[in-house]
Amino acid sequence: MLELSEVETFHGDAQALFGVSFGVGEGEVVALLGRNGMGKSTTVESIAGLLVPRRGEIRFQGTVISGRPAHLIARAGIGLVPEGRRVFPNLTVEENLVATAIARRGASWTLDAVYALFPPLAALRRRMAANLSGGEQQMVAIGRALMTNPSLLILDEATEGLAPLVREQIWAAIRRLAESKLAILVIDKTLDALLALAHRHVVLEKGRVAWTGTSAQLADEDFRHRTLGI
Repeated sequence: MLELSEVETFHGDAQALFGVSFGVGEGEVVALLGRNGMGKSTTVESIAGLLVPRRGEIRFQGTVISGRPAHLIARAGIGLVPEGRRVFPNLTVEENLVATAIARRGASWTLDAVYALFPPLAALRRRMAANLSGGEQQMVAIGRALMTNPSLLILDEATEGLAPLVREQIWAAIRRLAESKLAILVIDKTLDALLALAHRHVVLEKGRVAWTGTSAQLADEDFRHRTLGI
């Protein structure tokens, strides 16, 4: 479904990604791992069209999308939940969700579907997003991405900074999405949850793919510390 091939992306004159190559298959959950500053968010922004790779190629469902505008990539079927949530503060919960809605043939994500996934939002539908808690805003951010009816959902630190109870609510929702066979690319620091969720893991080190493998391999703590430094 998604394939990155030798992608190299820069921030100004500073190179951030060096020949990054990996893919996400239909219905697959892939975790993108690495310490802070290793290129994870740059990879996501390159996929979503927020940054344009100077070299290499990104394909989505067989079509080259690298270099295309972000709104066209979203319309092609990639939903992004960005780091820091970035909800529209001056819109209500429902207005946030409706603002990004894309109707597709056979589309399953509607307001009712989002409220079923996140029941607290149904009671808050008329509340301004600026007046929500961090966890509630994160639910809105995920719901907003789902309203584009994506074939691939990208989650960039969706549980960061949340209270434990809210974090588990978010993970429960992500597990439901994975069970629905939605393809997911996820960045998160909660390794135990990722080991239970992801089919494959890709580790970035200084903008390069340092390792790829399965949850079974990463479950060994000595292996993680010795080989991956995480």
